[in-house]
Amino acid sequence: MEVKMKIGMLTWDCFGKEDMSEAFKRLGHDVVECPFLDNAEPEDKGAVEGLERQIRESDPDLLFSFNYFPIVAMVCKNLGIPYMSWVYDSPHVRMYHYTIAYPTNYVFVFDSAVYEEFHKGGVPTVHYLPMAANTDRLREMNHFREFGKTPWKPQHEVAFVGALYREKHQFYRRLTGITDYTRGYLEGLIGAQKLVYGYNFVQEALPDKIIKDMQKSLPMQVRAGEVESIEYLFAQYVINRQITALERFELLAAAAEKYGLDLYTPDQTVQIPGCSNHGSLDAYAWAPYVYKMSSVNLNITLRSILKGIPLRAFEIMGAGGFLLTNYQEDFLSYFTPDEDFVYFESREDMLSKIAYYLKNDDERKQIARNGFEKIASRHTYVHRAEEMLSYWKHGEVR
Repeated sequence: MEVKMKIGMLTWDCFGKEDMSEAFKRLGHDVVECPFLDNAEPEDKGAVEGLERQIRESDPDLLFSFNYFPIVAMVCKNLGIPYMSWVYDSPHVRMYHYTIAYPTNYVFVFDSAVYEEFHKGGVPTVHYLPMAANTDRLREMNHFREFGKTPWKPQHEVAFVGALYREKHQFYRRLTGITDYTRGYLEGLIGAQKLVYGYNFVQEALPDKIIKDMQKSLPMQVRAGEVESIEYLFAQYVINRQITALERFELLAAAAEKYGLDLYTPDQTVQIPGCSNHGSLDAYAWAPYVYKMSSVNLNITLRSILKGIPLRAFEIMGAGGFLLTNYQEDFLSYFTPDEDFVYFESREDMLSKIAYYLKNDDERKQIARNGFEKIASRHTYVHRAEEMLSYWKHGEVR
């Protein structure tokens, strides 16, 4: 018989907290919300003591949060409470903190490459767990008449929801004082990586000379208590983000030129011929309508996600939308290409597959149905909650 537990859920401005809370409750557990400032650090003694008092008052059997927070790990270790976190950001530098190895931690990451890195490093508290979708909630979101009254009504058959990373404060744009050699090296590295899906070589291709020159314009440093390398910071936060910015713009511009495009992105200044930029869209309340109403939903993965399946892909399939995505290795462990989803390997491949599936409605709709059924039967938040709790109950380490 399942033992009823009291689960403390740290609530901050994150996606999925409602779905995860519902999943724990459906499994028969109580959930108590614990408001949390996600910028608190373990070096802040006052913040640690305040969080300890808050957790004692809630008195949970375990604590859960989306993403990993060293201060929470420290408090849970002090109180002897299991800390369960599910990381969906990439990169997530807070994982690279000495607290990650605390025995009270159960840290789940959606990118198998990140799991492999920690596993090889001898950290037994990190586990691999893909993202999920709440298919019950998404299935019920069929008020299309209401959606049509909003400023976000689709105008084309192809859509993309997500950031373009072209903001003025983007780190790569701050590299104004680097040498011509460094600039040429980085542009060559970016150009080469853009041609390759399935393997990211940016971090290993950054020599000390290039790092030191970049640091003159962008003085990144590893913070106290963290164990990531300076190469990691520049590769993931600077270069891979720039690759994503270039790649998304180029691929979306190509799709818009040939087929038209509905773009939902925070930057309303972006103008692309053939594209209707609708601005920002609430991912929880409105994005599922886009996924349902668009014939082709594009996913162009952030390059710092090395193998993992982005949350956007689960939401698209979980809403019953047709997913056309770049290649990511982890897809193949759970879904069948051309049956549950479709992937592309180049700009030309993407364009040809858009053309094919816009002409072949029945095949496209069947793939969307298959993807939805696969999510509903194996990849909901309830499935994930059961998996996470099993690690704690049975002490499983893999």
